[in-house]
Amino acid sequence: MSNKVIKIRGARTHNLKNINLDIPKNKLVVVTGLSGSGKSSLAFDTIYAEGQRRYVESLSAYARQFLGQMDKPDVDLMEGLSPAISIDQKTTSNNPRSTVATITEIYDYLRLLYARIGRPVCPVHDVEISSQTVQQMVDRIMALPERSRIQILAPVVSGRKGEHVQVLKDLQKEGFVRVRVDGEMYEITDDIQLDKNKKHDIEVVVDRIIVREGIESRLTDSIETALPLGNGRIIVDVIGEEEIVMSENHACPECGFSIAELEPRLFSFNSPYGACPSCDGLGSKLEVDIDLIIPDWDKTLNEDAIEVWKPVKSNYYRQLLKSVCDYYGIDMDVPVKDLPKEQLDILLYGTNDIIPFNYVTDFGEAKHKDIQFEGVVNNVSRRYHNASSDNMREFFEEYMAESPCPTCNGQRLNEQALAVKVGDKNISELTDFSVNEALDFFKHLELTDKEKSIARLILKEIEDRLTFLKNVGLDYLTLSRSSGTLSGGEAQRIRLATQIGSALTGV
Repeated sequence: MSNKVIKIRGARTHNLKNINLDIPKNKLVVVTGLSGSGKSSLAFDTIYAEGQRRYVESLSAYARQFLGQMDKPDVDLMEGLSPAISIDQKTTSNNPRSTVATITEIYDYLRLLYARIGRPVCPVHDVEISSQTVQQMVDRIMALPERSRIQILAPVVSGRKGEHVQVLKDLQKEGFVRVRVDGEMYEITDDIQLDKNKKHDIEVVVDRIIVREGIESRLTDSIETALPLGNGRIIVDVIGEEEIVMSENHACPECGFSIAELEPRLFSFNSPYGACPSCDGLGSKLEVDIDLIIPDWDKTLNEDAIEVWKPVKSNYYRQLLKSVCDYYGIDMDVPVKDLPKEQLDILLYGTNDIIPFNYVTDFGEAKHKDIQFEGVVNNVSRRYHNASSDNMREFFEEYMAESPCPTCNGQRLNEQALAVKVGDKNISELTDFSVNEALDFFKHLELTDKEKSIARLILKEIEDRLTFLKNVGLDYLTLSRSSGTLSGGEAQRIRLATQIGSALTGV
């Protein structure tokens, strides 16, 4: 009998009153009733909770410590339970990093697909990135301005946890003198202590050279020494300039644009290796909005047209504004909309001039100092980023608005990740497709026999999950759609499609 039904005796969770019932397995069972009659208490807080608790208790003590303690429902007897899945009425996460693709795990498979069969393409010259020879690397360095001071570095550890004691010892035995650890330069004989739980970057200094004629032979020897140490990669640290990364594996022959070895983390906007450095993978930035700073352009400066500087507890910014207006001859009794553009730009964006500033503190003390006026926009931005409390940040956010990141144009990823394509699309362009468009893209995707062999299982998982989304009526959703913008019904159907995609039975 217990193999065919879930047997419940004496259920008293929340407002259930000693409920006894048998629920048939492998059937669609609907629990109905008035509001407050105990439907959710029975389904979620009794059956689901006990099924989960028993499954978790079957795991090792080590695994259970990561899952937390689960309370036993108030019930006398439950038999015939299986591990349970719950799709409740709550909405999905409002985390701005959560999208339709990440919730359904489609994005995980896309990252794997791009890491395995993606083709790096130079974003400037639109040519496929190919390997660089040692001679091409030498020519690139020799093209630097004469007398440039450079260091040839070999990346021996890139973003790996550990103390790396043996790595440093081996480098010392090989005769190297200096290493750069997490951006800091050390003598290799220094006592370098690394946190084993944090990720570290270690680059060994192979040579330090001043660019001039006649060093080609020395450069060649240094690069040939560095390449095996760095697994085919070297870093040219041009003192006072941007570093140049070169690779035996991937680099544009025209401009030298390089990409490290393709791996899934490069395509994750939640990882520092793939995220846009300007917006940290969010795709948007909070910028000061002038129309929020000056909500009423008909007001004058004396009428507190600059809302964010309106005196509340202190007159400091009103006195600062008066000093700036006196210095530049700005009329504080003219509506802001009628001020000349040059004067308005001074107020908003500041100036490089040194301005005398006389003011009275909140304690009545007269003071004088010479200042460089930063402008209202820069002032709000600086105080927002330096704010030490959530209350202050929330205050300044009232005068800011979200706008697409100017570096990645809202695509979340860095330049290297966006330069890799499958078909003719990078991973961001692909996630901008709707479910239907993505299915059509993969249906007509042309691959070589080798690429088909590599990607066969990955493509199957992607297409299966897209098909599940289509089958639950979500074929119109774009994969990049933020989870916070989904309706309750859409969120539930996405979770349903995710569970269907797991291909579990007997739950």
